[in-house]
Amino acid sequence: MEHQLPPLNALRAFEAAARHLSVKNAADELCVTPGAVSQLVKTLELHLGVELFRRVNRGIFLTDAGQAYLPPVRNAFRQISDATQKVAVPADTGLLTVSATPFFAAAWLVPHLKSFQKAHPGIDLQVRASNTLADFSRDGIDVAIRHGMGRYPGLASQRVLTVEMVAVAAPALVAEHGKPKKPVDLLQWPRVNDAERKGWHTWFEAQGVADTGPARGPSFDDAGLLVGAVQAGQGVGLLPAALVANDVAEGRLVRLFRAAWLEDFAYYLVYPQASHDRPKVAAFRAWIGEAMRRGQTAARKSPASPPSHFQSAKTPTRLQLVQRQPR
Repeated sequence: MEHQLPPLNALRAFEAAARHLSVKNAADELCVTPGAVSQLVKTLELHLGVELFRRVNRGIFLTDAGQAYLPPVRNAFRQISDATQKVAVPADTGLLTVSATPFFAAAWLVPHLKSFQKAHPGIDLQVRASNTLADFSRDGIDVAIRHGMGRYPGLASQRVLTVEMVAVAAPALVAEHGKPKKPVDLLQWPRVNDAERKGWHTWFEAQGVADTGPARGPSFDDAGLLVGAVQAGQGVGLLPAALVANDVAEGRLVRLFRAAWLEDFAYYLVYPQASHDRPKVAAFRAWIGEAMRRGQTAARKSPASPPSHFQSAKTPTRLQLVQRQPR
């Protein structure tokens, strides 16, 4: 005889509490009171005949039974979500939720939203900015844009932007130091660094320039803050050409050379494989791919005055930069 299934709400409360290891945070997510979460978990424990959590002071921890029970419960919710997407009547209208890093959302996605809305007036975009990788089934995310190597197990991914890093500076800093004629000139400039403080050393090495001194200038673990520091004139920075193209076009930044250097990481559009043929996802996928191609072509034509021996941006050098924070 089959066992009666536990109440669905009790399973949801257990999964949320186990993920957060906090009754309060689970309650906030589920829009109920902490007491309701505790009662639902207690109902599930009585149904199973085992304790799923240990209560220590004000914290909770999974018991061995809870640790064993959590993965299949989580997988079951994911399978329900995937199956729902497969059988639900697809629509090319409504809400499309996009997850992106704060820097990408501010630097590229928001300035281009009008283009998407004009092409697809029936689709409303909801943008969620976060450096945390999206859990599609739990967070209600349709597509995500992530900076990485394109390896996302169980998900479909499409490269939408090859990252071409360029040297940029604030106009005031260029006026103070004079426009550099060759890479070695930048040794005398103040620099803004990524968190690892190795990007510039690697860049100079690729140009045949000895940069033997310690990394100088402020460093940032967030690309948006790094851009702000460069705009404020705190130093020259290495930044993705396509994502600072608007700043260059509007005069907030000056691109010092037309040359570009390829980063190993790229930007990928990521989504559940079951969503590949959904009209809204397909529309966004086609739009962002084409918009990125146009933007990258325009960024390569961004004005700068490289010396005659300097490498053309049309054939950028591949350079593995050490900045690995999400962008």
